[in-house]
Amino acid sequence: MQVKDLQPRQGKIDIVLDIVDVGETREFEKFGRAGRVATAIGKDQTGDIKLTLWNDDIEKVKSGDKVKIANGYVSEWQGEKQLSTGKFGALEVIGESEETKDEMTSLPDEEEDKKVYKESEKRLKEIEDNIGEKPDLDGEPNFDEEDIKDE
Repeated sequence: MQVKDLQPRQGKIDIVLDIVDVGETREFEKFGRAGRVATAIGKDQTGDIKLTLWNDDIEKVKSGDKVKIANGYVSEWQGEKQLSTGKFGALEVIGESEETKDEMTSLPDEEEDKKVYKESEKRLKEIEDNIGEKPDLDGEPNFDEEDIKDE
């Protein structure tokens, strides 16, 4: 299964993900029991998804790991899909993601960054220079309502 195929309220999910990031651990108490939760970001070649980590699973996972989720469950929170092991699933670290490790440790591409920066500066200047002018609507007539005469 791939990230692009996941749907809210879908269970029995078996998927392998590269962990891109693991967020801060939060503590909570529910029904008189204490617990811990953290949100990670997992990805495959088709996309990424938030992965909810519960209690002992939090220590198992770090950025750059490759994990296998067995019998997972997809929920939805504020319109965003989230994957979890749920009550009956399991999480296993099966290795390291070389691709994710390379992305995390590679130096920035200074030439590409300079190019993007210059393009952004140029576009910003164009926008600033055109403030107050009516936009060209690509061939659309450029006139005010007052210019239209009733017949």
